[in-house]
Amino acid sequence: MAATTGTILTDRQVEVLRLRERGHTQQEVADKLGTTASNVSAIERAAEANVKKARRTLELAQTLRAPVQFTVPAGISFDELVTQVYARGDEAGIKIKYCRPELYTHLYGTLEAVTDANQLTDTVTLGLTKDGEVKVYTDDGDSGKQNDQLRT
Repeated sequence: MAATTGTILTDRQVEVLRLRERGHTQQEVADKLGTTASNVSAIERAAEANVKKARRTLELAQTLRAPVQFTVPAGISFDELVTQVYARGDEAGIKIKYCRPELYTHLYGTLEAVTDANQLTDTVTLGLTKDGEVKVYTDDGDSGKQNDQLRT
């Protein structure tokens, strides 16, 4: 089993996640571990919550470490958001890694959960890295779909 040292997961949470990822039902996991399916469900929920918190922490740290950071208020259109990304990049001498249509798609896919009618519904903090990556952090804890480009 993978070591949990230095993580926010307990040994039991890792064991439950490992067995569930291998296709075992909660009842099968419960039988194997000598507990109830209800307890396995609670352990799994707690583990998933810990993983979500760790991802959020990483998103925040990556955004804060970016040399260019700015906050965009709710209500701004995606066209204006894309324009602001390029303007902030230009001001800092950073070439954004995406052409305009790619950046629009990239941001929309990442921020879909905080978007309505082509406008942001929540405040968003963006970070621009030296190599032109765009990092995103939302105030509500939901940065939309998982996107490895934004979380590297």
